Amino acid sequence: MNISIQNIDKVNAEMTVVVEPADYAENYKKGIKEAQKKANLPGFRPGMVPAGLIKKKFGPGIMAEEINVLLQDKMFAYIRENKVNMLGSPLPKEENNSVSMMEGETFTFKFDIALAPEFDATLGKDDKVPYYNVEVSDQMVENQLDMYRQRGGKYDTVQEYQDGDMIKGIITELDVETPVTAEGAVMLPRYFKNDDQKKLFEGAKPNDVVKFNPAAAYDNNEAELTSLLKVAKEDALNHKGDFQIQITEITRFVPGELTQDLFDSVYPGGEVKTAEDFRARIKASIADQFAKDSDYRFILDVRKYEMEKIGQLEFPDDKLKKIMLANADGDQEKVDRNYEKSREELTWHLIKEQLVEKCQIKVDDDDVKGMAKEVTRMQFAQYGMMNLPEEYLENSVKEMLKKRETVDNLIDRCIEVKLGAALKALVTLDEKTVTAEEFNKLFEE
Repeated sequence: MNISIQNIDKVNAEMTVVVEPADYAENYKKGIKEAQKKANLPGFRPGMVPAGLIKKKFGPGIMAEEINVLLQDKMFAYIRENKVNMLGSPLPKEENNSVSMMEGETFTFKFDIALAPEFDATLGKDDKVPYYNVEVSDQMVENQLDMYRQRGGKYDTVQEYQDGDMIKGIITELDVETPVTAEGAVMLPRYFKNDDQKKLFEGAKPNDVVKFNPAAAYDNNEAELTSLLKVAKEDALNHKGDFQIQITEITRFVPGELTQDLFDSVYPGGEVKTAEDFRARIKASIADQFAKDSDYRFILDVRKYEMEKIGQLEFPDDKLKKIMLANADGDQEKVDRNYEKSREELTWHLIKEQLVEKCQIKVDDDDVKGMAKEVTRMQFAQYGMMNLPEEYLENSVKEMLKKRETVDNLIDRCIEVKLGAALKALVTLDEKTVTAEEFNKLFEE
């Protein structure tokens, strides 16, 4: 088989593949034999159909299949061996459709090749890229500490209502012939939409009877009224008058104490002994998460910096659109709508590929497994589950690694983390200390 590539210009080329009979004869013969075994034609016993009849009836299709497999194998081997910097896959020319698949013939196929633009992505100490250090405020530490205390908190019965308390009682509609009444009604006046209605419960005590208007309190919210009055949703707005509630119980949420049990539930091992230690560990944990966020922001800023430095690259637009069209199931409108964004993403992809190669970034199985563990921990931490048993963690990671798409995403994350670390050492960091609010605004730009 003879394969050659002729450059048309900087980003376009044509590949020519000449297939000789010797290239396909053996596989074609095997294909005919396989077809003989499976053929079921009238007048012939299974497996006894003559080869000549098989060739006449199925030969062109078998030939086309064998040639296609051969082309895919040899073309991509040639591209790898000759380090052809190609975008997408070779695009077959229309003239290939007229090639007659006859045994013993020499076939010539032609393909359009989209070449990646040539450029040099370089970074060094002369390149200055922003890096944001996020301040961890005392308030942030206290907010996180309060969240942990909430997990260990409890409801206590109290004798006088304060803002935030929960009221339970028997609610009864007033001034109607057939009043709605409901036992076990539960309310949190703090969440009333009407301040005047909230004030009615100030200083209330168990056994007090308080007159109020639920419709006004909840601003005619059907869901809230349905839950409180225990009526059908379609009937809720039919009860806009006054009600009374006989208070049977007032409960107040009391956050958990800063005890050793709480410290150990968040940071096992017994190293945290005091409230000061606990706050210090919380601050360090928040700072660690912000450091990861800052590294992510750094990569975004590297992307912006490098794309501006390199400028507009020349792409084989017509061929790229054909490749995109094939991937978009022929939706030309979708291709036209997304082309500029895709071009931008492709530019960054090519820049990142060069940077990864120059920084000699490698990712192995241990890296992927470690990233899977980190992702799993972060997912469960969102639900307050800070200390997963190792066995459970291992099982979750095993399930993640069964999915090819998930593994690919984990590899990308590993590459990005390692690339960020390498580039931070390579460039000059323009370090800036910002608040969390200022940092978050960067992502709105």
